[in-house]
Amino acid sequence: MKVFSFTDPRKNILSYSPLYLFTKGQWIEAKVTDGRVQGKGIVIAFDNIAEPDDVLPLIGKELAIKEHQLKPTEKDEFYWSDLTGLEVVNLNGVHLGHVDSIVETGAHDVLLVKDKAQNTQRLIPFVMGETVKEVSLINSVIRVDWELDY
Repeated sequence: MKVFSFTDPRKNILSYSPLYLFTKGQWIEAKVTDGRVQGKGIVIAFDNIAEPDDVLPLIGKELAIKEHQLKPTEKDEFYWSDLTGLEVVNLNGVHLGHVDSIVETGAHDVLLVKDKAQNTQRLIPFVMGETVKEVSLINSVIRVDWELDY
């Protein structure tokens, strides 16, 4: 079946097995038996899925791995899942919101920061040392050189 991967680079999804498939409200293990890059996409074969019609109920389903399957990050490297939900404050300690999601752009990743109380959202470039001054997973905060009126 053809899959869309959020790994970077995309072909890295082929190095994980098992994958976990979210279906019927739960995560189930899906053993990868084969996979390859095909054009700009990724094609993966799963154990117990032999016929093309077997794939139809899986269209649009999410695939994931368990956290322990991830490689440790280097200094100033983070998995998106580590950043999502963190509070974002500027250098003056002003609350800008929480990381709702991260957008991949050609130049760099961008934090989508939402402040529910103020009903605002901001796009803040995730550029370590320039815009992003500190990421503290322990304190659940990202400090940025960014003002409320940007």
